[in-house]
Amino acid sequence: MSSPLPLTTGAGAEDFLRVLSEGVELLRGLRRRRAAVPDARRAVAEWSARHPAARVQLVVDVRPGSPVVDYDLLVNHPGGGTVAISTPADDGVPWLIEHSTHWAAGYLLTVDRVHVPVAEVLAMLRTLTRREVAVHDEIVEQCLVHNEVLADDEPVDDEELREAAREIRGAWGLHDRAATLSWLAEMGMSGPQFEAFIAGVARRRRFRRCKEAELAAGYLAAHRPGFDLVRALWATGPRPVDVASLLGLGDPGGLGGLLGYGEARVTLGERRARELPEPLRDAPEGAVVGPVRHGDGHLTGVVLERRPAGDDPATLAEAGAAAFTDWLAARRRAASVEWHWL
Repeated sequence: MSSPLPLTTGAGAEDFLRVLSEGVELLRGLRRRRAAVPDARRAVAEWSARHPAARVQLVVDVRPGSPVVDYDLLVNHPGGGTVAISTPADDGVPWLIEHSTHWAAGYLLTVDRVHVPVAEVLAMLRTLTRREVAVHDEIVEQCLVHNEVLADDEPVDDEELREAAREIRGAWGLHDRAATLSWLAEMGMSGPQFEAFIAGVARRRRFRRCKEAELAAGYLAAHRPGFDLVRALWATGPRPVDVASLLGLGDPGGLGGLLGYGEARVTLGERRARELPEPLRDAPEGAVVGPVRHGDGHLTGVVLERRPAGDDPATLAEAGAAAFTDWLAARRRAASVEWHWL
């Protein structure tokens, strides 16, 4: 077998050898805990800035069900190609070889090049609340928000942590200390890991709050009629309800006019226009709508009052929430998503 060719001498070679030597020492000094990954990314970014020609990248492998992570450094070779630096700290087996059965072992999906562990997705499932969105789409959307805060190193304050903790305890039914400790034991999560988990939830809540505030005014301006406050009366059912019978509900014995319709549902209430049944959303005050086809049946309705949307805090908050939902759906449609069905 021929001997390997030596690296060509020169300034580029000397720089490369120095990068390799420093990279090994840097890897050996990184803390291999999940909570320490942001610190590791910052340390590598600062070091990489001193060696721009090397175009250093940090690769993080999160072990499924473990607080331990592994790191590699990818470094550009001056002669072309990439060199991977790995410094296994325990049994001497690089994680790339240890997990060589399948690189995605323990991952459920990859969203915009960020690998998402199965355990992390399982933790998300209790917080999925949007029934109108497919489960796999909502998982991707939560992953996108997670990706947005990966580089967030701004401390979270006590109130943000308390709000995040309340959200998690409510989602998982952790209403007392005993239930919380039992859940931590079942999840194999230590106290520090739980604190890091809560801090991550707090950062994602903060990101959403800031994004909603950023988008609210523009969204309200573009969709203002949809945020009008509308008081309306309407009936839905398999058979058309005539307007006279619907309006007769206010009279003593007026209910008798609907008894012949079989099954019918009558609603009297105030809603944002965008939350009303579609035939009523754009109807002006005093308008009578229907009977018209609606869903699998028919709708008849009357708009009793319509108040134009203002710029008050409550309306802006609702507009911000709606804007964030639309923004996130657009991000999901544009994202690179790969599912790893094992």
